[in-house]
Amino acid sequence: MNCEEATKLKDGYLDGELDPITSQTIEQHLRECPKCDQAYKIHGSLIRAIGNATPYYKAPAELRERIQSSLREEIAELPTRNFARDAQPLFPRRQSRPRPILWETSWNWLALAAAIIFAAIIALTLVPRLQRPGADQFLATQLISSHVRSLMASHLTDVASSDQHTVKPWLDTKLDFAPPVVDLSNEGFPLIGGRLDYLDNRPVAALVYGRRKHFINLFVWPAASNESKAPKTITRQGYQLLHWADADFNYWAVSDVNVNDLQTFRQQFETRTPRH
Repeated sequence: MNCEEATKLKDGYLDGELDPITSQTIEQHLRECPKCDQAYKIHGSLIRAIGNATPYYKAPAELRERIQSSLREEIAELPTRNFARDAQPLFPRRQSRPRPILWETSWNWLALAAAIIFAAIIALTLVPRLQRPGADQFLATQLISSHVRSLMASHLTDVASSDQHTVKPWLDTKLDFAPPVVDLSNEGFPLIGGRLDYLDNRPVAALVYGRRKHFINLFVWPAASNESKAPKTITRQGYQLLHWADADFNYWAVSDVNVNDLQTFRQQFETRTPRH
């Protein structure tokens, strides 16, 4: 199995929809291909993050009780049929098997009850999901997942160094672009190192800076021609995300520091970054 085939089967594998043989083939490929293995892990983390953040609602017990009570009242109001023991029907009917009493209920009422249940499901479950997040919100989820994962998995850096002349050459050899790397120790944001990450369907550079006892992950990749240059701040799940772009690169800074510290970090980084 090659990387292209593994990518096509990624969703099915993560959802447990593939047969055992295909799943084993993918697992073998992931053991042999670090790039695909990282992409699978990131995609799996994204699925879990979205699942944990998505609200799920259960129909209230009162709705079930009201429907059952209404059905009982409808059944109780059905007219009873009295036949004399000696009376013979004018036209004999074929003997039929007994049917549950619900079959005697008005089909109109059952349709109404079904409509009530269906409307409750739509109102409580489907409507929130129709409010789909925008592209930036979806990317923000990936960024937070990568930031948290780097702290939890003890994989903050691939190259640990406060020397920008060590971190930058290492990243340049691993990526198809040369991200800017600056040391901001004198400004209160010491460079800790860098690593490779995978975001927005492409490899990116992750520069790691410190701020007192906190960490700032700065994700960098080439900017698109229509990329918005204006800084944008997003707050989610207790984390601050700050986005900006220049003529060459797209930047996303993620941390649990306050937004003022993150703004100061951006200003200092821009001051030390050569403009083209």
